[in-house]
Amino acid sequence: MSELHNSSTPNQDRNTENWFTSWFDTPYYHILYKDRNYREAQIFMDNLTHYLNLPEKAKVLDLACGKGRHSIYLNQLGFDVLGADLSENSITEASKNSNETLHFKVHDMREPFDEKFDAIFNLFTSFGYFENDEDNLTTLKAVKESLSEYGFAVIDFMNVTNVIETLVPEETKTVDGIDFKIKRYVEDGHILKEIDFEDQGRKYHFTEKVKALTLKDFQYLMDEAGIYLLDIFGDYKLKKFHKTESERLIMIFK
Repeated sequence: MSELHNSSTPNQDRNTENWFTSWFDTPYYHILYKDRNYREAQIFMDNLTHYLNLPEKAKVLDLACGKGRHSIYLNQLGFDVLGADLSENSITEASKNSNETLHFKVHDMREPFDEKFDAIFNLFTSFGYFENDEDNLTTLKAVKESLSEYGFAVIDFMNVTNVIETLVPEETKTVDGIDFKIKRYVEDGHILKEIDFEDQGRKYHFTEKVKALTLKDFQYLMDEAGIYLLDIFGDYKLKKFHKTESERLIMIFK
């Protein structure tokens, strides 16, 4: 597991197994990514819900919802939304926005839900985190089991081919006075991002590790899970997917 390390640690543990359980639960994750383009994300959800033609008050699952920003917006669009995430800290924060048609819970995406949903959204590359490849298949099966008879699911993943071709090996991002030194590379079928920084006299190291899943990889997993891939898009405006040019790999399935 990726861990916090202070400056007295001579050999930092670089093991990335279940890295997300520690990194996502720190305030630094949210500081580093605070400037993400949420307006673009809202436009994406507008386009997506329109394309799916979801009925008013449809039951929507935001799977791996983080602090719930997108769950909140989906709820504002008139849907009955459940946001689920493995991070207890994120769910505690998200739950401050709960209402009669917006709820949050701690949940492992590898486990199906007892209730059924009209739509399940897994957005902004929140897939492929597990060290064991079998867990990716287990997650897809759980998504399928959690859909209603006429429900649709969406995975919004990075377009691995484009990401690798345009990878920035090193950069420093300064946010809230913290210099995040970032290294990116490809190793053993994964895209890794090492993040080093210092705050209040302590040094920290985290590693993000995501399986470099291509469309072909997803098609294989979906076939194994008994899932039918309905459509593929390459950006948040739902333009056609191009293997090398598209920034995103957005898959609609059931």
